[in-house]
Amino acid sequence: IGVGLVGFGLFFLLFGILLYFDSVLLAFGNLLFLSGLVFIIGFRRTFTFFFQRPKLKGTSFFFGGLLVVLMRWPILGMLLEAYGFISLFR
Repeated sequence: IGVGLVGFGLFFLLFGILLYFDSVLLAFGNLLFLSGLVFIIGFRRTFTFFFQRPKLKGTSFFFGGLLVVLMRWPILGMLLEAYGFISLFR
């Protein structure tokens, strides 16, 4: 279930970008991706991964970008999420 949710999340993210940053598709893709991640590695490990002390800057940018996408500013939100994603997984 988790791999399917992550796959659909990435598909909706890509499709939302291809359709000129459609905010509904991007938000749906983000939520599917995060829920799939929780299904794959578990809630506790996901929480500890995102909220480690050295990764708080990346986490705040990632979730801030998600919030900005949900508020219908998709380009700025995706830029914030991309920076947060790079900071988290570097």
